[in-house]
Amino acid sequence: MKIIYNIGLLAGIQPEGVLRVEGAAQGQTGMLRDAWLAIENGRIADFGKMADLVGHDVIPGPDRESLDAEGGMVMPGFCDSHTHVVYAGSRDGEFLDKINGLSYEEIAARGGGILNSSDLLNQTSEEELYRQSLVRVQEMMAKGTVALEIKSGYGLCPEGEMKMLRVIRRIGENVPATVKSTFLGAHAVGRGYSHKAYVQAVIDMIPQAAEYADFIDVFCDEGFFTVEDTDRILSAAQHLLTPKIHANELAVSGGVQVGVKHQALSVDHLERTTEAEMEALRGTWTMPTMLPGSSFFLGLPYGRAKDFIKAGLGVALASDYNPGSSPSGDMRFVMAQGCIKMRLTPVEAFNAVTLNSAYAMGVSAHYGSITRGKKAALILTHPGWDLTRLAYQYQTPFIRQILL
Repeated sequence: MKIIYNIGLLAGIQPEGVLRVEGAAQGQTGMLRDAWLAIENGRIADFGKMADLVGHDVIPGPDRESLDAEGGMVMPGFCDSHTHVVYAGSRDGEFLDKINGLSYEEIAARGGGILNSSDLLNQTSEEELYRQSLVRVQEMMAKGTVALEIKSGYGLCPEGEMKMLRVIRRIGENVPATVKSTFLGAHAVGRGYSHKAYVQAVIDMIPQAAEYADFIDVFCDEGFFTVEDTDRILSAAQHLLTPKIHANELAVSGGVQVGVKHQALSVDHLERTTEAEMEALRGTWTMPTMLPGSSFFLGLPYGRAKDFIKAGLGVALASDYNPGSSPSGDMRFVMAQGCIKMRLTPVEAFNAVTLNSAYAMGVSAHYGSITRGKKAALILTHPGWDLTRLAYQYQTPFIRQILL
């Protein structure tokens, strides 16, 4: 057994069985000051106030490993439910195009964007793709991410997509963080295909993809895949892969509604939504997931997270780490944007990047909160930190140690 003691603030406490928070509950989380926490077999065994530790069977001693938190905060590690972190090379040339005024859609129309990443990926060996991608995952872990989802979608042909899914699996086997895998063959129409032929090609890839992936995703948005395409693809994946949907980044696309129809675990992006999308999500198991890093980098509207919460829904926030529209996996910065740009309270934003984002990739039974029995995937901060300061001083180093 290991005990962490002299914890200044233990943040993110939830009762057993709470897998997500919605509405007013998103603005609440349990906290203990002057606390201790015990870990056994990699899981949270118990926690409480230091004043109650005397006489308890987890008192620090020679037969137990102990860690003095020295007044630091202990919180659950970040969970990032939407990334494209397996890619080759860089798209910094497109960064200059953006600076010079080209839109995301204009860059894509010129053969850039996702197709550019596809060309690079298919020219890169599997070993080199693994090496480059592992560096990014390790960077994310160093910033406090303990569970993440990674999508394919830059192969855009059977060989490239399966190469990506193999790399994602290999990363998951070689890092202590939990990695979930998503087949996003329907990210864009692959080179050399007609739109209709590529939709069929994605459908044909599903059985093989299901050998590697946990989820299936479709970019259901203006200029990419239609509601009808999405419906066909998700119908073909039924009983093989759980849906997650890209929706409403570029237009009000109908992606939320088709995602709910197919019981998607999450619908992601949501930069452009109306009350109709909120109503469609009410009472479902689908988690609305917003990606403020994409809004920041592309100059898009920020998702209406506050309105979703007022409507009684929960909201997750994720990084969308990718080479073209959100080249960062810093979930602490995502939390800060939730507060600064989306007007979430620090607790609302904290729940969005921990428990709710864990839920959005199906791991909130094990991650995302301080709960007895959950994995002890934790961040220990330097002394003096709390959730408000975490978002407010979003560039100041705060991590003393990550426990995984």
